[in-house]
Amino acid sequence: MLTPQTGCRFSLICLFLLTLSVKTVTAYEASNLPYQQQKNVVYAEVHGVGLLLDIFTPQSQPNGLAIVDVASGAYHSDRGKIRDHKRAKMFDIFCSRGYTVFAVRPGSIKKFNGPEMLENLNRGILWVKEHAKEYQINPDKLALLGASAGGHLACMAAVSAYDPQAKTRVKAVGVFFPPTDLMNYGGLKIDIRGNDPLANSIRRLITPKGSETIAEDKLDELRTAFSPARLVKPGLPPFLFIHGTADFMVPIQQSRTMVAALEKANVPVTLIVKEGGGHPWPTIHEEVEKMANWIDEQLK
Repeated sequence: MLTPQTGCRFSLICLFLLTLSVKTVTAYEASNLPYQQQKNVVYAEVHGVGLLLDIFTPQSQPNGLAIVDVASGAYHSDRGKIRDHKRAKMFDIFCSRGYTVFAVRPGSIKKFNGPEMLENLNRGILWVKEHAKEYQINPDKLALLGASAGGHLACMAAVSAYDPQAKTRVKAVGVFFPPTDLMNYGGLKIDIRGNDPLANSIRRLITPKGSETIAEDKLDELRTAFSPARLVKPGLPPFLFIHGTADFMVPIQQSRTMVAALEKANVPVTLIVKEGGGHPWPTIHEEVEKMANWIDEQLK
């Protein structure tokens, strides 16, 4: 007969066994991943704040090439953004091909504005190049990846390193659905001094804290300076854009605008349009594979 005491004891034993089985499955899954993950490596310090990156090294034969992945979404770079990239199978796909991936977290909007996050990203690129020998990668053959806000920052890093001798110069840039033109966002006329969510977000992104009374012409100057589509120059590395037609967060016009600017400057560029794709879409790992194929062509 099962008494309350024995029933309680039986429940505890079942819970203990269930916990053991979960841990075993987790360990099994980890051992079968195509990468080893090193978490929270400090790559720089800004005003006493440590900037972090995760390093994903391939379990199989490394190919000597590396990816700098900008882990930022909505201009936040908490650990959840790396989990988002894991769900997109980004690390699985690239590490299974032998790439070492450095997931750089350039800081969040609560602490940094856009230009500061760009500076933090550039610090991450420099750190990767300075540690190339340690991770057995070629510092002259880096690809830069990002999605949404991370794609915006990746584009900004690329266009600001237009000089072939620039220390943060990369070999190729692949991005998903990035903002690229803060002066013309989806064909909308933005009242930059208005109180709508878009105007508020742009002001917060481009201005230093405490600059709420800045003049409108200065705001236009600042948002132009943070619009990579308006900063394109000849000689930039090749770009790949992947964008969905049903993206209501970042309209596909943003990718098309920068593609047109790159084409005008004779910079190699490819646009893959995902019909019905949102921000993002459930099968985005299929497009990550396409991006990996493109990166293979550019770096190998």
